[in-house]
Amino acid sequence: MKLTSSYPVLLTEQVAACAAFYKQYFGFAPAFEADWYVSLKNDCGSRPFELAIMDAAHPTVPEPFRKPVQGVIVNFEVDNVDAEYERLIVQAKLPLHLDIRDEPFGQRHFITSDPGGTLIDVITIIPPSESFSEQYVENVWSDGGNDGANG
Repeated sequence: MKLTSSYPVLLTEQVAACAAFYKQYFGFAPAFEADWYVSLKNDCGSRPFELAIMDAAHPTVPEPFRKPVQGVIVNFEVDNVDAEYERLIVQAKLPLHLDIRDEPFGQRHFITSDPGGTLIDVITIIPPSESFSEQYVENVWSDGGNDGANG
């Protein structure tokens, strides 16, 4: 299969609040806006990123699944996680669910959440410990620009 696009669609009861959150704090801009669905795009980096927010009760969602998202973490890799921690947690007072820390598997990160409860892991890749560095597979990404260190 040849994919032409892939992006998460987060189901929520707070479409407008969640869309505003990603625009304000993560630089996304609307590509499509309706009261039940907002498609967002971020073109700030070397590759564009997409994210959509959808009303969990919308009839296009199969009825047994019409509930807000649970069990999902959206990762945002950034150049300087400490600066983002200062901006998002210290200054903007976003909720903090996991304080900033270094992980032996090669991440410095913290976890916050959007108004709908989706967890957001803000990450800067750091060198993994020796025991974890052996677990990474080199050149797993087609563009060759990533060594697989984003787990």
